[in-house]
Amino acid sequence: MSLLPRTAEEFSSAEYWEKFFKKRGERAFEWYGDYNKLCGVLHKYIKLQDKVLVVGCGNSELSEQLYDVGYRHLTNIDISETVVTHMNQRNAERRPGLTFHQVDATQTPYDDTSYQAALDKGTLDAMASEEEGALARNMLTEVSRVLGVGGRYVCVTLAQESVIKLAVEHFVQLGWAVRLHCLQEERGRKEEENSFALPVFVLVCTKFRQPMPTPILELCIGDDGAPVRHAQVSKLLSAVREHQAYSVLRKRLRTSTDPDSNLTLTLCHAKTGLPRYTLTVQDGPPGAKVPRPNQFAIFIVPRGSETAWLYSSSEGRRQLAASANFRRLVIVAMHRSQEYTDMQAVQSELSPVVMDLAPPGMPANQQVPFLSVGGDLGWREEVSRGVSQLSGEYCVENVRGEDGELYRRLVFLSNTALVQSESRLVSSNTASSHKKKNKKKAKATSSAPLSVDSGFLCCAHHEVMVAGLALLGVGMLQSKDVPVSVLLVGLGGGGLPQFLRDFVPSATVEVVELDPVVLEVAKEWFGFQPDDRLTITLGDGLERICALEKEGGRLFDVIMFDVDNKDSSVGMSCPPAAFVEISILQKVCNLLTPRGLFILNLVCRDPALRKSVLERVSGVFPSVLSRKIAEEINEVLLCSCAEKDAAHILPTLSQAAQHLQSALCSNRRPHIDIAELLKELKVE
Repeated sequence: MSLLPRTAEEFSSAEYWEKFFKKRGERAFEWYGDYNKLCGVLHKYIKLQDKVLVVGCGNSELSEQLYDVGYRHLTNIDISETVVTHMNQRNAERRPGLTFHQVDATQTPYDDTSYQAALDKGTLDAMASEEEGALARNMLTEVSRVLGVGGRYVCVTLAQESVIKLAVEHFVQLGWAVRLHCLQEERGRKEEENSFALPVFVLVCTKFRQPMPTPILELCIGDDGAPVRHAQVSKLLSAVREHQAYSVLRKRLRTSTDPDSNLTLTLCHAKTGLPRYTLTVQDGPPGAKVPRPNQFAIFIVPRGSETAWLYSSSEGRRQLAASANFRRLVIVAMHRSQEYTDMQAVQSELSPVVMDLAPPGMPANQQVPFLSVGGDLGWREEVSRGVSQLSGEYCVENVRGEDGELYRRLVFLSNTALVQSESRLVSSNTASSHKKKNKKKAKATSSAPLSVDSGFLCCAHHEVMVAGLALLGVGMLQSKDVPVSVLLVGLGGGGLPQFLRDFVPSATVEVVELDPVVLEVAKEWFGFQPDDRLTITLGDGLERICALEKEGGRLFDVIMFDVDNKDSSVGMSCPPAAFVEISILQKVCNLLTPRGLFILNLVCRDPALRKSVLERVSGVFPSVLSRKIAEEINEVLLCSCAEKDAAHILPTLSQAAQHLQSALCSNRRPHIDIAELLKELKVE
């Protein structure tokens, strides 16, 4: 339906609502709901004995239906003489006590405080678009005048933001209590393609003898849902937009399937308002043969696995849905700082809402299976939390991987989908000395004696960066005792530089890190220990590159960029764009020894931007090899300043890989297969 907005923000757009009201047609008032839909909330706020002013009654059947169930004190007014004449004629015989009057709602002849209720079905919505809202304000002022103390203005509305804002602010200024009811369709009810998607709201404003000093702003779901109080008008309006957007989402899900849509919604805790579950809807491929019972399932992502490719990428989720072989799979991720008892409790919590997300045509009473890995919720333990002035709030957590191993992660909460650093944990006889308890900065909860396994690289791109050292001939007879100098921009948890120091013969490493908090976290929680072969420089990586070139005299065998981009609006999350400007790339080339290698971790979702980066890199470095990381967006570029054909390098790599593997394994056998990592190198 063309009337439906694409995003929640469009509900704030005057242009959207202008088109909406132009297109709604003659049957518009049916969209506001009939008596059966509205009776629950109307009977709650309007008593049979109340004297009721029905504002802008039009030709709606609502007054007739109210009269038929016992409301005998209804005064129906409308500005249209035609409508009033028609309605009086229609009801003269059957409802002699139901009368209709031609009255302008902005200036009525009725006495002050003469009514206990004013009922408005769509009139506010229609009037608010006239004279920049002045007409609606005049009508609300008149309603305020004729209602007595305890009287209620009950308005059935579609809650266009400008309209509801006008009304709410009007009554808040008068010191009235404001409550909104969102009347959504019943769960499990079959929806049709041409049915209306937007929810109907009922605005109830109550007059007090003395104006309320603090605004009462509440939102209820359904007729008798518990009211949720909001401190500001803007917060109430935001909640309204969310319910409107959810109704549109639900409409789309219940009437169509789309394997490429990746629709996502967040369910929040009812009391705290904090995110509790993120649900992503993944439809199976069109035309796939699915067993009849396999219509719909819920997959619970184990805690700690949310960032895995299978769950966090659109390609991974499609693969998961295809392997599960359900027509629609809803993938559920649990949030940090939330408590979850067990799978049964999660299932009980989600069961009331999942039918909203069911595919078209699925019976309302069909059982929906809950799937998971290993049948449990996974395990996550937060061991530290703090704030960086540069990167914002962060947490350090221990998680159990799907392989059963324990891992420690650094996550910046501004982007919880990205693991900043990760290390494997191993049992230790004594607790690591770096676990100091600092109540002001962090809360340590881990009592298990665990330490970081420095011989294990968790990140696949780090393994490729290490394997790239084979291009230097590391470990070969002619270079066995030749020092390898490395400049690494980007510390993270310190796993990569410590591996280079501990396992690459004669390696010396300088790490440049911008954020002092990251260095502190690496030392305290990831076992990072600098020494004379592993030094740390706090500062800007670009400034360090420029300073080293200006100083002259010091060259590196390897320069590595492994630094993330904090600007999420750019299609490249690693490195920041400034790091791949031609001027910086040229300085990097100038700082390399004749055999030197520039290794870049590139994470770029934008094909055009990736092409531009590769053109710049190739313009400075004659030889460029790339290695994509399976099931990730990362790729590693291995770049050399030497004038040699990259295509001729590949056949010679096998022997070089063997020598590097032998050199690495001479000390504690790290878990890395050099030859396998270099198999898929590609010439750029």
